[in-house]
Amino acid sequence: MERPVVLCFLDYYLPGFRAGGPTRTIANLVDTLGDEIDFRIVTRDRDCGDEKPYEGVRIDGWNTVGKAKVFYASPATLSMRGLGRVIRETPHDAVYLNSFMSPRMTSLPLMLRRLKRVPNRPWIIAPRGELALSALVQKAAKKRAYLAAAKMSGLYEGLVWQASAPHEAADIRRVMGACAANVVIAPDLPRPVRETPIDQAAVSSTSGRPLKLVFLGRIAPVKNLDFLLEVLGTVRRDVELTIYGLRDVPEYWARCESLMGALPANVRASYAGGVAPESVLDAFAGHDLFVFPTRGENFGHVVLESLSAGTPVLLSDQTPWREDGSGALEVLPLGSAELWRNAIERWSTLDGEELQERRDDASEFARDYIENRAGTGESRRLFYEAIGVPVETVPTAPLRLRPAKGLPARVAAALQRIPGPEAQPELALATAPRSVA
Repeated sequence: MERPVVLCFLDYYLPGFRAGGPTRTIANLVDTLGDEIDFRIVTRDRDCGDEKPYEGVRIDGWNTVGKAKVFYASPATLSMRGLGRVIRETPHDAVYLNSFMSPRMTSLPLMLRRLKRVPNRPWIIAPRGELALSALVQKAAKKRAYLAAAKMSGLYEGLVWQASAPHEAADIRRVMGACAANVVIAPDLPRPVRETPIDQAAVSSTSGRPLKLVFLGRIAPVKNLDFLLEVLGTVRRDVELTIYGLRDVPEYWARCESLMGALPANVRASYAGGVAPESVLDAFAGHDLFVFPTRGENFGHVVLESLSAGTPVLLSDQTPWREDGSGALEVLPLGSAELWRNAIERWSTLDGEELQERRDDASEFARDYIENRAGTGESRRLFYEAIGVPVETVPTAPLRLRPAKGLPARVAAALQRIPGPEAQPELALATAPRSVA
C-alpha cells in the first residue's frame, strides 16, 4: 500500500529550535515513522522570536527536510485563505494539529474545517500539555474565554485527541468534556541513540570543587527557575548553577536575576544563554545534576536528554517521570523547598565514585528507553486507526531497534501516571494558584 499522508500543522519546526518540545517531538516522530508515513509539515517561515525568515529554504513552497516535506509559510499565507489553499492543494489522509490554542496553526485550520472549506478527513489534535492546570492558570481569563467560545462554536468536536501520558488524557477530558470523546494515549518519541561519545571531562574529577548543577529550559514561569534560585539561597554547601535557556518573559527573567544577585557566597549562578539542539547533550554532560522543578510537562524531552548525556536528574513530580530504583532520577514534590535544599546538599556530599555510579545509571536508563523506542507502536496505531486502517494489517518499515517485547521493567516503572486533578468547574481556573510551591 502507498504511504498514508499526514498533513501536520505546528508553529515552529526545523531548523528552528527556540520553541523547544513540540519541535523536537515532531522531528523525533518523523525520524521514527517517516519511512512508512508521509509527513507533510506546514510551519512558519522563521523561528520563535525571529523577525527574519530562514535562509536557504523555499518560502511558501515544499522543502525536503529529513524524511518529511515541509512548507514554510510566510505571514501572508497564515490566513484562512492561504491555509485553506494549502490544505485543499495537498492530498492527505489525515490532518494533525500540534497545539490547542495556536491562532494560526490550530484555530484557523479548525475554522476552515467547521465551515467545510477543506476536504472531509480525520483530524487529530495534540494539545502538548496546554490543557494542564499549570498551563491554564497562565493568562487564565483569556484562555477561559477562548475555551468557552470554542466549545460553543463546536470547533473541537469530532477530533481524535492525542495525549502523551494518562495524566494528560485526564487533563483533556476534564477541560473538554464531551468534546473529547476519543482520546488516544501515544507517548512522545525519543531521539535515536547517539553513537558519538560525550565529553564528561568537566566532571571527571570532584576533588575540591563545588557540585555542578545545570538548569536547561525556557526561562518562563512554568519551568520554575525562580523556585530553584530561592532554594539555592538556603543551601549551605558549595554549589555552582549554570542556566541555559531563552528568556521568554522579560519581567520573569528580571525576578530571576534579582534572586541570583542575592545568593550567598557559597552558591554561584551564571547564565550561559540559549543552546542549539546539537549542543544540548554536551551542555548537560559538563554537570553533575540537572535540577528541573517544572510546574508541568506532558512528557519532558529535556529529562531524557539529560539522562542520555549521563547526567542524573532531580525533578518535580509534575511530569510523567518517576524514580526507577537507581540513581538516575530523583523526584520531589514542589510543596516543600526544604526537601529540595536537603536533596541538593545530599548530592553535594557524594564523592567521585558515587557520582560516576549515578552517571552510569542515567546512561543505562536512557539507552534502555531509546533503543526500545517507547511509544512507537502507539504512535503508529494513532495515525493508521484515525484514517480507518487496522494497524495489524500494515507491514512496518524496519526500525533497526534492539528486539524487545516491551520496555525494561526499570524504565516502565519510571514512567508512571501523575494523578490527575479532581474535576472542578472552569471558573476555578481564574483563582487557581500560580504555583504549587
